[in-house]
Amino acid sequence: MILKHIRSIFAVKDLKKKIIATLLLVLVYKFLSVIPVPGANTDWLAAIMEQQKGLSLFSALMWGWLSHFSIILMGLSPYINAVIIIQLIWVIVPKIGDLQKEWESWQRKINKITRWLTLPLAFLQSYGMILLLNNLANGNIIDIMNVWVVLLAMIIITSWTIFLMWLWEIMTEYGIGNGISVIIMSWVLSWVPSVVLNYIWSWNYWLFAGLLVATLIIIFIIIKFTEWNRRIPLIYTKTWREEKSYFPIRINQAWMIPIIFAISLVTFPWIVWQIMANSTAERTAAIGKWLLQYFSMQNPSWSFILVYFILVLVFSFFYVSITFNTEQVAESIQKRGWYIPWIRPGTETADYLSKVSWHLNLFGGWFLALIAVLPYVVWKIMWQSVDFIISWAWLIILVSTILDLIRKVDAEMKMFDYSKFK
Repeated sequence: MILKHIRSIFAVKDLKKKIIATLLLVLVYKFLSVIPVPGANTDWLAAIMEQQKGLSLFSALMWGWLSHFSIILMGLSPYINAVIIIQLIWVIVPKIGDLQKEWESWQRKINKITRWLTLPLAFLQSYGMILLLNNLANGNIIDIMNVWVVLLAMIIITSWTIFLMWLWEIMTEYGIGNGISVIIMSWVLSWVPSVVLNYIWSWNYWLFAGLLVATLIIIFIIIKFTEWNRRIPLIYTKTWREEKSYFPIRINQAWMIPIIFAISLVTFPWIVWQIMANSTAERTAAIGKWLLQYFSMQNPSWSFILVYFILVLVFSFFYVSITFNTEQVAESIQKRGWYIPWIRPGTETADYLSKVSWHLNLFGGWFLALIAVLPYVVWKIMWQSVDFIISWAWLIILVSTILDLIRKVDAEMKMFDYSKFK
């Protein structure tokens, strides 16, 4: 049955091209992820990460390529930071919001500005990452005192980060699904075999079985949570009889974006604090060390967990407030001749949709935040790092991406079947 379905998918010529293009681009990404920065001694970093199991959570947040000191070790975090900054400016400056009325022109301008902003952010963040990882390996990765060596490493990391940004854009255009989502999914899945083998080699079967059952339960809950929606009833009265329909609003309106935003916002300041802690100025160094003590990603405190939880929750509301414009939705419903029973068209409809969206997002945001911080809570309770088969924060991203890919493949298949009747 499964093989038959796969054959039917590859029978669609355009769909087959998109899938092959996606797989080839993912292979390019995987190849880049294991190439170390030239001149870097990765053996020390790998040994430190092996000794300090607490770094596994930190590595998971930092795209997982720390042990390789990869040329794309920053992943897409500089681009995501640029997106956050642009969206914050969009909310603060009303004139920028007016560009949204001309959607295509607005989208092109925003994308161009975001790409240009990614470049300086990647360059600054590369220095922080070099300094951070060099400190973790007791200064044995790279000669931090040699300005030209550090500058060359920064240029290499920044250049390949920009290349990675271009890669996911090509993947989005010519492949199947969103490029960022596919890249993150491939990274998440790449770590599953090593985690499973570690438990098998250590003969820790009971813990592995418990984590496997817990992971499957969480996957089931996430699928239900992702697919659940509230149906707002609609009535159409422009025909000779009333027609009923509904407008769905998902409980997880923000999808996986709040977790990605929160991770980027958590990691970037931590790199800055690492630089401050190594400053020659006593006051700056003291502030940096205090921030690292209470908001460390390597050894997360309850303060860090609370901040991470709040960030996911806040970004959930922030993202939905930008993407779900209730006034435009209410206007669209009215123009099409629909209305919500007992609710007047126009402003009252917009207020009603805003209220429903806010209540649904309250549940959705709390669920995302709980899943995001749960591994850290387990770490604090057990006083040791547990290597989850798949980190539950990334599990939401993985499940959401797979469901989105299934929908897009299904849509391509239906378009193919429809074209045969033309």
